[in-house]
Amino acid sequence: MSETWVVDDDGAAPLPSGAAVEVLRARAAAGRPETWLASSCGRSLGFVTNGERAMVVLVDGEGDVGGQAVDPGAEGVSGGFVLSNGQHDTYPDEDTVPVGEAFRIVEHVVRTGSWPADAPAAPAG
Repeated sequence: MSETWVVDDDGAAPLPSGAAVEVLRARAAAGRPETWLASSCGRSLGFVTNGERAMVVLVDGEGDVGGQAVDPGAEGVSGGFVLSNGQHDTYPDEDTVPVGEAFRIVEHVVRTGSWPADAPAAPAG
């Protein structure tokens, strides 16, 4: 059985191949910048954006700290990351990636089940 992904908080049918980015864009445009995707294999893929940068986290299962996309060498901090619980966060830019890169990472994970080899990652947290 191949891995499938659903938006964790809406109980929808599995995402069709190539639809993850459109779902993330639509949710952010509707004021829901944080999205968690759940896989049929027990993994979770988190995405939160401020419109310019995004944090992407992949957790392999309960108890796993997961890994997140990073931008080595990026300087500064960015705010405006609004979580689903209403919390407003600010992150170092090295702990986030440009939103286009975040979309590419999410699409790759959903399509292939693996983190892109050319996308730097670090333990989440």
